[in-house]
Amino acid sequence: MTVDALHRPPVADRQARTAVAVLFFTNGALFANLLPRYPQIKADLGIGNTAYGLAVAAFPTGAIAAGLAAGVLVRRLGSARVAVAGTLLTGAGVLAAGLAESVAVFAAALFLAGAMDAITDVAQNAHGLRVQRRYGRSIINSFHAIWSVGAVTGGSMAAAAIALDLSRGQHLLISAVLFGVASCVALRYCLPGPDTEPTDATDAQDDGPRREQPSPAGRRTAYTLAALVVIATAGTLVEDAGNSWATLYLSDSLRASATLAACGYIALVGAQFIGRIIGDRLVDRFGQRTVARTGGLIAASGMALALAVPTVPGTILGFAAAGFGVATLVPAAMHEADELPGLKPGSGLTIVSWLMRLGFLLSPPVVGLVADTTSLRVGLLVVPLAGLLVILLGGVLRNRRQ
Repeated sequence: MTVDALHRPPVADRQARTAVAVLFFTNGALFANLLPRYPQIKADLGIGNTAYGLAVAAFPTGAIAAGLAAGVLVRRLGSARVAVAGTLLTGAGVLAAGLAESVAVFAAALFLAGAMDAITDVAQNAHGLRVQRRYGRSIINSFHAIWSVGAVTGGSMAAAAIALDLSRGQHLLISAVLFGVASCVALRYCLPGPDTEPTDATDAQDDGPRREQPSPAGRRTAYTLAALVVIATAGTLVEDAGNSWATLYLSDSLRASATLAACGYIALVGAQFIGRIIGDRLVDRFGQRTVARTGGLIAASGMALALAVPTVPGTILGFAAAGFGVATLVPAAMHEADELPGLKPGSGLTIVSWLMRLGFLLSPPVVGLVADTTSLRVGLLVVPLAGLLVILLGGVLRNRRQ
């Protein structure tokens, strides 16, 4: 028997990995099918920018409101079933938002979709980490890369539906049914059994006393969890900088053409995808700590240089460096939080995922406020600052997988 055969995972584990990849793909594609429809929905509802902004904010609000329930649901029902149920309800919420005939219904549907998306996110990551433990090596970054592929696919489906003049109802019903069926098929191949087994025997024996009174181990766990939240939030801050501000900064501040201005966001997302594709191999070879700190350095130095010497090509490269640098941060923080001692299964992952979403909610107004007070160039200093925070706090991550 060859060495490759000895290390080849069992068929059931490989099927489970494919199933989780399908769940990540559907999660990325569902909401991306709705985003290109926003301008048409806004026009049909006849609402202004303020009402539209408040309605769209219902999605992250729903995610924050429901996010903490994910851990309880995963422990009671199992991560795979929760992920699939959340996918089906996310699709229903997206469909309802597309069919809404009033601002109130539109906002309520987005609130439901956001809440279910947050629960799905925790559940699919929890199951992905279960599969990763069976593999004995890092695979979580590849799941996040597939999520990005799903998001691009969903956006492309929406563009095609608009070009074919499909109604929103027809388009989003096809999307909900297609990805709902895919998630149900994936459920059949997910890992069986509960998600509540402790990480090791020591954790199982010591769990009770650790909760009854403060201890150095308990304080260390709390500090580690807080640092992981900051690391994950740093990743989301950089992502949001590309989503919300890259195009605006290039077009308004640097006077780039519309085509070149769009390249800032594309460069960040594309580089992030590449970073996630190769991230698992880097983590297995060098460890999460080294990869995260090196990524933080790349993001901080690349974007700081682009802001210090503002040119269109340099800024596009700066956003690319930022996307590549933070590619593995969210998966790394989720992985580490999921294995923290002294916490119920799924609790650490849920807390990191929930608080991380606050970064998405609070980042745009904070950067906007700084930009209005000074300039958007100053506001974008949040990117190198996020990289520096990762360098400082990256010590909580393991340097090599054991």
